[in-house]
Amino acid sequence: MLIQNLNDASLIGIGLLIIRLAIGITMMGHGCQKLFGWFGGGGPVGFAQWLKSLGIERGGRFWSIAAGLFELVGGFLFCTGFLTAVGAALISVVMMDAIAIVHRKNGFWIDKGGFEYTFMLIVVTIGIALIGPGPYVLFPS
Repeated sequence: MLIQNLNDASLIGIGLLIIRLAIGITMMGHGCQKLFGWFGGGGPVGFAQWLKSLGIERGGRFWSIAAGLFELVGGFLFCTGFLTAVGAALISVVMMDAIAIVHRKNGFWIDKGGFEYTFMLIVVTIGIALIGPGPYVLFPS
């Protein structure tokens, strides 16, 4: 799509901002669930116990903190538009782990517990990383 006037450019920038904010803030919330137990999360201990129920016996607390940091930092970078590609990579790594460990065995569709949602997050974050965050960023690079 060719940008024909400033209005088109502004709308594209606003669209990118909306996508970045929605995904970034949501991922930050997930990170806070794992790290601090906020928003109904189990914190590092609760997430570690959940990982144990999936068969991950060792390092549950480490993986809980690592996943929480990837989500919190990745979400922050992604929503602010600062180091967007790094934020997208952090989010994508966590989502690939979620697919491999939790959702893959259930197939694609989310209504069966599949990886549809996590796959879409990977696609959108990588897509935004490739085209750039747009003009509305907190820390211009």
